[in-house]
Amino acid sequence: MPNTHSSNDDATGRQLSLLIGLVVVLAAGVAAADFWFAFTHPQPVPHVGLLALLIVGAAVANRVKVYVRVRSSHNGTTWGEIPTLVGLAFLPHAWVVLCCVAGIAIVKIMVRAAPQRAIFSLAKEVLIISAASLVLTLAGFPPTPHSPGTAGGAVALAYVAMSLVDEVVFMPVFAVASRTTILQAIRKDLGDRLIAHVVRLATVVYVIEILATGANLLLLGFVPLLIVCLHLWHSRQLRTKEERRSWRELAKTTDELNSVELTQVLHVAATQGARVFSSDEVEIDLTVSGVDRVVRARGSDVVHDGPRPSRDAYVTEITSDLETGDHSYRAGLLTLGFHGRVKLNEFEQYKLKTFSAALCTAIRNATAYAELQRLNEQNAYDAAHDPLTGLANRRELYDHADQQFQGRSGDGVAALLLIDLNHFKEVNDTLGHAAGDAVLREVARRLADAAEPGDLVARLGGDEFAVLLTNLPTPALAAHRAKTMLATLEQSVTVEGMQITVEAAGGIALAPGSGGVNELMRRADIAMYQAKRAGLPTTTYAHAQDTADVSRLVLGGELQRAVAEHEFVVDFQPIVDLGSGEVTAAEALARWHHPEHGYLTPMEFLQTVERSGRLPAFADAVLDQALEASDLWREAGFDLPVAVNVSPRSLLDPSFPETVLARLRRHAVPADRLIFELAETLTLSQLDVVGRALNELSEAGVRLALDDFGTGVTPLSVLSHIPVHQLKIDREFVGAVQTSSEAAAVIRSTVDLARSLHLSVIADGVESEPQRHALWSLGCVAGQGHLFARPMSAARLLATMQRGTAGRPGTLAASLHDGGAVVRMSRRRSGGSGRSALPHLPA
Repeated sequence: MPNTHSSNDDATGRQLSLLIGLVVVLAAGVAAADFWFAFTHPQPVPHVGLLALLIVGAAVANRVKVYVRVRSSHNGTTWGEIPTLVGLAFLPHAWVVLCCVAGIAIVKIMVRAAPQRAIFSLAKEVLIISAASLVLTLAGFPPTPHSPGTAGGAVALAYVAMSLVDEVVFMPVFAVASRTTILQAIRKDLGDRLIAHVVRLATVVYVIEILATGANLLLLGFVPLLIVCLHLWHSRQLRTKEERRSWRELAKTTDELNSVELTQVLHVAATQGARVFSSDEVEIDLTVSGVDRVVRARGSDVVHDGPRPSRDAYVTEITSDLETGDHSYRAGLLTLGFHGRVKLNEFEQYKLKTFSAALCTAIRNATAYAELQRLNEQNAYDAAHDPLTGLANRRELYDHADQQFQGRSGDGVAALLLIDLNHFKEVNDTLGHAAGDAVLREVARRLADAAEPGDLVARLGGDEFAVLLTNLPTPALAAHRAKTMLATLEQSVTVEGMQITVEAAGGIALAPGSGGVNELMRRADIAMYQAKRAGLPTTTYAHAQDTADVSRLVLGGELQRAVAEHEFVVDFQPIVDLGSGEVTAAEALARWHHPEHGYLTPMEFLQTVERSGRLPAFADAVLDQALEASDLWREAGFDLPVAVNVSPRSLLDPSFPETVLARLRRHAVPADRLIFELAETLTLSQLDVVGRALNELSEAGVRLALDDFGTGVTPLSVLSHIPVHQLKIDREFVGAVQTSSEAAAVIRSTVDLARSLHLSVIADGVESEPQRHALWSLGCVAGQGHLFARPMSAARLLATMQRGTAGRPGTLAASLHDGGAVVRMSRRRSGGSGRSALPHLPA
């Protein structure tokens, strides 16, 4: 902020010097005229005692003031009119001027007043006395015996002349010194000044009448007492009014401090503080609280706001700690600067303490609000950005794309570039995740640098990036821009002293006419995998090559009808103890009973459901049917857990956990009787997103099974991110368990891992007895597949369990061990940990 206080002070000083100089010149001329008149019209020299009395009277009258402090100066009203007019009534006017000036000079010397102020006071006194002298002379004073009352009239006129000259001479100087207008200076305390003038005039007339008429001079003894009483009364009146005005200004300033902007609080406090305390400068220093910031104001101008600068010290500096009343918080230091000698009275000290406490509270509130605002902005930024690379995340990309499509006009084309790094897993496996993170950050930086203004670069998770290209003049430019961005990745990346080549494949999709960002993402994903398969750096989505697109769009248009008419049905496939053949649970498998296409499996319609916005209704229908089946079996004596496949998109819905728990309560099904199956093919970034919902469900008692185990990301990484209770071995390994030693090794290692983590293991896709025996020998204790039963309705599964095998209800296969080789343990529900009890282990 520019430093303007020096120029302002210089201008004020020059104006004061000009005004005072003008007054001194006028006074010198008037004094010369007075003494010339006295020289040309000689009069007898007054008695020395009278002159000394007049000097003492003038000194005392001008020393006893009703003070009002303006900045470093103390200005006030005096009783100097009384000795002046009394002297003019009975002594030669030139001697009155000389004695009054001498008395005032003595007072100024005693109080060590500044030379400029002393000279101004003497010059003003010369002008005032000369004006009164002129009026008395013109009025024919002293009066004659034939004209009674003339003395009072003449003295009144002389007093008015003195007062007018005093106002004319003093008010411009006062206005400049206090940086106000002349009109404001005249209006200030005008009523009180008029009352004081009336009282003084009455006193002057009273004294002069007694002296002029020779009345009882003993009455003069009451004059000093009267003056003292009037002085005390007037002083009390002005002090009370000044205190009230000061409190009003303080209350107004305190109200103005109620702001959430720290800068506004500091500037208001600094500028208004100078007015409230009539100081030459106000400084607020926040360095005490650890912030290198100083705010200074002179008058109504803020002259500095920033780090602490150097400055000249004031004659008087009064400081006050900015702290709360209980001393629990200290914001800084408040300093009032005065050019002259100033001492605050008790009232002013209390007012300063009150002001400091209010300012401290305002600073603390503004600082807290600023910190809260910063945290909100940081949280908003974190919610929209990837923590590793600083790029926008998936949610921000979707929001930005939605806004782009909603406000899209004809000024350009929008497209999405989806980028996936090739062989990135090898970097993590070989050099570690720290090196992989370094590569991802460098890729993010290069893509961001290559982006055009208006484009949005995002990291979707793992090694997958996306760039939303906007304002493209032509669709063909999208491919050119994509190649340019991917070309920035060709230069090798240095990680831990090694040169790493980054290869990537990109899929380009132009903004579709319908389907929004979800359809755009799907098309870009198809194009990216086409590029990977073809070994090309980029491929643009072509509708003719999207074989699933037409059928999915047709099905998507029928979803609303399917949900309304309950075309989605649920079949159940039992999960069996491999050793005993006993049914231990059942998996719910959704089917679409399409009126034209027959039964459709989730592979044929699930992606369409997820993209359509009908996923919540579909998930609710499947969950309701699964819980109804659980009720049916439990009433028949088969208390079986039911497993339901859950889409990661459902877990992104914050209300999903509460919806699930509400349905459990409505069906009166214990939470540990529900198992959610989640595909292990999810990426770690996706698991991070859905982890909150999974933890909430797990804490309520719902169990989680990891489906297709062994085909997705590293198992230990998955298990460290979500609260898993069961592992389901993928059917690919189960089908090869007899012929592939690698498959058998995977199954055995999975069983060992599950035992060490107290998890249960289920083999999916058991098709034959040899597979069952092989799995049993490897330690796998549960499985499901066509060997035991195909998916069937809840009622049919109940009938099958009631019928059983070999007269054993609840079993679907013969036991693998004879009665003497196994100890039967009663089945029980899982304990407080939420883990399900393992079925019977092989002997």
